[in-house]
Amino acid sequence: MADASGARTVRLPLRDNWRFGGRVTTGATAPDFDDSDFATVTVPHCVVDLSWHNWDPASWAAEWIYRRHFDRPGDGRIFLDFEGAMSASTVTVNGHEFEQHLGGYLPASYEITDLVTERDNVLAVVVDGRWLPVPPDGAPDGPAAVDYLQPAGIYRDVSLRVVPEVFLADVFAKPVDVLRDDRSVHVRATIDSVRPSAGMALRVALRDGGRTLATTTVAVPAGSSVATATLRDLGDIRLWDIDAPNLYEVEATLLVDGRAVHRQSVRIGFREARFEVDGFFLNGRRVKLFGLNRHQIYPYTGMAMPGRVQRRDAEILARELNCNIVRCAHYPQSREFLDACDELGLMVWQEPPGWQYVGDAAWQELVVRDVHDMIVRDRNRPSIVIWGVRVNESANYPELYTRTKEVAYELDGTRPTSGSMTQRSTEDWDQDVFALDDYNHDYENIRLLPPLPDVPYMIAEAVGALTGPHYYRWIDTPDDLAKQAVLHAKVHDIVRSDDRYAGLIGWLAFDYGSLHGWTYMNQKTPGVADIFRVFKPGAAFYQSQVDPHRRPVLEPAFVWDPDVSLSDEALFCTNCDRLEIYGDEKHVATTTPDRARFPHLAYPPHVADLPDGVEELRIDGYVGRELRVTRRMSAGPVRLSLELDDTSLHADGVDATRVLVRVVDSYGNRRPYGQGALTVTVTGPGILVGDNPFDLAESPGVAAFWLRTVAGSAGEVEVSASHPVLGTARSRLTVRR
Repeated sequence: MADASGARTVRLPLRDNWRFGGRVTTGATAPDFDDSDFATVTVPHCVVDLSWHNWDPASWAAEWIYRRHFDRPGDGRIFLDFEGAMSASTVTVNGHEFEQHLGGYLPASYEITDLVTERDNVLAVVVDGRWLPVPPDGAPDGPAAVDYLQPAGIYRDVSLRVVPEVFLADVFAKPVDVLRDDRSVHVRATIDSVRPSAGMALRVALRDGGRTLATTTVAVPAGSSVATATLRDLGDIRLWDIDAPNLYEVEATLLVDGRAVHRQSVRIGFREARFEVDGFFLNGRRVKLFGLNRHQIYPYTGMAMPGRVQRRDAEILARELNCNIVRCAHYPQSREFLDACDELGLMVWQEPPGWQYVGDAAWQELVVRDVHDMIVRDRNRPSIVIWGVRVNESANYPELYTRTKEVAYELDGTRPTSGSMTQRSTEDWDQDVFALDDYNHDYENIRLLPPLPDVPYMIAEAVGALTGPHYYRWIDTPDDLAKQAVLHAKVHDIVRSDDRYAGLIGWLAFDYGSLHGWTYMNQKTPGVADIFRVFKPGAAFYQSQVDPHRRPVLEPAFVWDPDVSLSDEALFCTNCDRLEIYGDEKHVATTTPDRARFPHLAYPPHVADLPDGVEELRIDGYVGRELRVTRRMSAGPVRLSLELDDTSLHADGVDATRVLVRVVDSYGNRRPYGQGALTVTVTGPGILVGDNPFDLAESPGVAAFWLRTVAGSAGEVEVSASHPVLGTARSRLTVRR
């Protein structure tokens, strides 16, 4: 909001009170169209009601109409900002129609200053969810040609932005020589003015909380649209790192005749990220990249989840799965997710929308535009260490990818370029880091191709869905599920054996909707977590790769259940030095890390032969001689467990949190009980998002829903889940204004 001087941007979110009319009808964008019968919805929004599976692209392949009434938000120039609408959108304000915006993953802005009146302005948006010649779409085979489904809707935030007549349209603050004592920050500010202004100046300041570390002021030549300044003599600077993600603020102020007319702040971090032939270096030290790819696809809503839920994915990856990098596959992802990556120290590979197919000249122009808009949106972020400038897994298009690389260098120049490859050759390849999608292995012959000589080299995808045959569904056998953990452990072990591998980003964090190739209920299930974000046994490997003095971990990569067979070798993913295993309180085994199979991992899995006919297991984990963690598992009766990711939400009608329901043993371990219907009840100011009742046979032992708030309604919410055999589980949260 505006400060006392009126120099800051006023931003009004448009999240509630949208009117959604379904498929567009004649005249629906006109200001006087009667929308009283339209449904009232909030944004983010998906145009169709979805289950958690069996999505059908034909259900959203149409044009859809949204309308929003609003009053003038203030004095000044007014812009309408869309973060994302899938897959193309046409905006009309008070009858004035803007040019259609093609693409759903990057922002679009419209100046509406001269179109709005004081009261009851009408915004109409036609969202086109059809298969269009727009990246990543356009291939002749339709939605099945892209390995992720893209339900239509206004699925990211919309807001009104009020700025002065002369304002800062963009601020790029680039740390330079960050490892030297004379490090500096180069600032480039873009000025938007309706008429040439004289007497302009740019003042920039580097701040650490309430402290100002450096400041400078430079004159702006009359009529210029760009101003540059350099901040020097910064003093002691704490670097941004994976374990210490220190962030600073650069505030730019535009002055006219000495008066502040507009301020804009951006957040930055000081860090050096280099890819060399012998590995990846962060702030001068070698760091092995250890990560997972991420789709921002969710059950029930497609991609339309609010900021809290987007941020939660980053927390899962960084804090629970111990990743130091995530690849945003295969499109620019939400600002909230990337904000969390900046704050958590989670490095990011960001790439433009695409999947194998490259279309005609007009289609390729959209790729160049997307690379441009992606970099302008996100180039202040310290978390991003790679710009993807190629369409994922596409053939070489030298002219196109020369252009996108040049765009990256011109707009940023501080980060290397790359793009995932399926052909292991540098012929007609001209990026900075060679990144291979390496699926040249199966469970019996786990291997990776050796790095190419003389180029920085990393693995952009591995394991994934080509090692099935069932791709790790909850209905698969315990042996098949456990193999996922072994495969991820093995490929990371190989990467750690050779410094020429910069690292590996495994496929994949979370399951997602797809029609491409082998799918189950129109889902791909290679994730180490399912689409509900519930960890499969494969996640146990990632959970265990953390210093035990920071967090001791003992995760069985199996289910202890009398009705489920288990192979002779039970896998425990742990960072402990020794496990002592007891069956019905009798000692049955001692295990140590399996360094024969995993010689290069910091914390290899353990393997044990477990006895038959045992009701309960107790596993004690030792670090050195100290008992650090105990895990108990029971083959006895099961019960329902209900957990909420958050205990407090905002009453804005958009905020949401996950409701996780599992069938567990007496110690809280998941059990694959797959019969009967699960029914969820919400009491208080909350709305349940999900299939209710939920058929547990389709996802044995695991279900999740999301609880969304009601705009303006605060109070206590109770959520309960009931099953005809397993009984009822409850939890509560508070919704605050």
